[in-house]
Amino acid sequence: MTTGFASTGPKRPGQIEAAWALTLAAVAAEVLVWLLGVFVVPPTGLDELTEFSGRSSAVGQLAVAAAVLALLLGAWLAVAARMRAGRGWARAVLTFAGVLLLLFRVGDFSMDGVEPGWWAAVNCLPDVLAAAVVVAMYFPEAHAYFSRSSRFRPTA
Repeated sequence: MTTGFASTGPKRPGQIEAAWALTLAAVAAEVLVWLLGVFVVPPTGLDELTEFSGRSSAVGQLAVAAAVLALLLGAWLAVAARMRAGRGWARAVLTFAGVLLLLFRVGDFSMDGVEPGWWAAVNCLPDVLAAAVVVAMYFPEAHAYFSRSSRFRPTA
């Protein structure tokens, strides 16, 4: 009798598990940065939006932003789960997104005003973690895992 939990594919290398853990940390850090930026770090996003468009409009805009963020982070986790399963296309998507995030971050450095040092560090944390995910996915064992995984997928 089988339970459906037996693995027939190759064992995941530690680098893939590290990439998965780093992805979870990056998603959590992204949520933390958003919450701090909206409600804690002055001038808060809520304060700025309230000043610009009024309290009710600000709350509505932040609700939409939170929903979009949740959707994007859910997609990020879904693609990362496919990467963890050995899908090469998911590794390529995560690589592209990680590089794009870093490019945006570098461009953002020149546009930001003076921020407290701790906030700049916390604000960069999700991007640094995303870059670490990309690096972990290209170590030799991880690279071989993606090549081996494609042989274990059914062709139907």
